Amino acid sequence: MNLAGWIRLMLITVAIVALEVSCRMGFVSPQAVVPPSMMVVGLVRAFADPDVIGDLVQTFVTVIIAIIASISGGFLLGFLIHGLPRLRRPIEPLLAAYYAVPNFAFYPLLIVLFGLGMGPLVVLGTMYGIVAMVAATLLALDRVPAVMTRTARVFHLSPAQEMWRIRLPAAMPWLFAGVKLAIAYSFIGVIAGEFILSTKGIGHRIAFAYDNFDVVTMYGMILFVLIVVGGVNLFLHAREQLLMRTRTNG
Repeated sequence: MNLAGWIRLMLITVAIVALEVSCRMGFVSPQAVVPPSMMVVGLVRAFADPDVIGDLVQTFVTVIIAIIASISGGFLLGFLIHGLPRLRRPIEPLLAAYYAVPNFAFYPLLIVLFGLGMGPLVVLGTMYGIVAMVAATLLALDRVPAVMTRTARVFHLSPAQEMWRIRLPAAMPWLFAGVKLAIAYSFIGVIAGEFILSTKGIGHRIAFAYDNFDVVTMYGMILFVLIVVGGVNLFLHAREQLLMRTRTNG
């Protein structure tokens, strides 16, 4: 682990200890936040329920589908928009303002179109993640040196070959930022959608605990979500740093 990793670990540890002490000393109301140690207890207690496995499967399958749709769809849209400057100019300001739109307002319409169940949640998660991937793809392709595209023309590569052999490898380090955001936003969209109207899933379990004033279980499940999303993002960050080092050394 490098220096930045140790500093990150130290900051997280200090924050956890400070929250634990503040809760135990009564500086924070137990009705608002419970100590991190109690969050762990709530997480263990939640996993003791056999029904939690079904909730996990529901959420993770939905999230994985939304992530795949967000990353693949966002990259393809970004690639197409990048190749059409006249289309990009009017669309780019809309992309910048996209997250100001309350996507959850469309949830009743999504239920009408796709019915109850996984469909609306997949669409909602994809809506949250895809624009981040589009924006990252545009930025990544902008950073591809022009000499590489000219080299592709010299070798008479097709657009598909140019994308696969030239543009994608050159843009990969910057595409990681979009992948990380797409994963995080897809999680947010799916779990928040489960809050609104769902009979299964991690979001539903958190909302159910909240409605029943079971703050220990609620924070335990929130802790689980933070661990999963944080772990995935740390893994992707490590791969991103490795790729950047390889690119620099190469």
